[in-house]
Amino acid sequence: MANKFDIAADELQERLVAVNRVSKTVKGGRIARFAALMVVGDGNGHVGYGLGKAAEVPEAIRKGIEDAKKNMIEVSLKDTTIPHEILGEYGAGRVLLKPAAPGTGVIAGKTVRAVVELAGIKNIRAKSLRSNNPTNVIKATFEGLKALRTVEQVAKTRGISAEQVVKG
Repeated sequence: MANKFDIAADELQERLVAVNRVSKTVKGGRIARFAALMVVGDGNGHVGYGLGKAAEVPEAIRKGIEDAKKNMIEVSLKDTTIPHEILGEYGAGRVLLKPAAPGTGVIAGKTVRAVVELAGIKNIRAKSLRSNNPTNVIKATFEGLKALRTVEQVAKTRGISAEQVVKG
């Protein structure tokens, strides 16, 4: 299974964020199933998330990893942090991501930490606002990371030099 960034499967790190046990009541009793929320990344600006559902946890994890490889995005990085502050929103989930000075480390909750660490971000401050549902928090984090732009990207869009963007 190749992903759109041509990253070898052995280069990708995987992290289980949440496992949800759900049950359906049928005539013969209850049927238990599992949903696993997975994050994969190469630690170099590429990260993806996926949701796998199955009757057994290991199978749900495997399906989640496959789904995550299909949903990879590229993150704009500035050295070991992000280029600017951003607020990612998805549904009721809101995540505030702020760049941090070298040596700060990753200051974030469990769900956001999984995403930013696998994306290769070493210094960042993050705060999950409103929802604490892992699925919505991850999707909000991805919305924020997708919206990040470097000075070079902004300059190219505007058709001016990077120095002009910085000076204003």
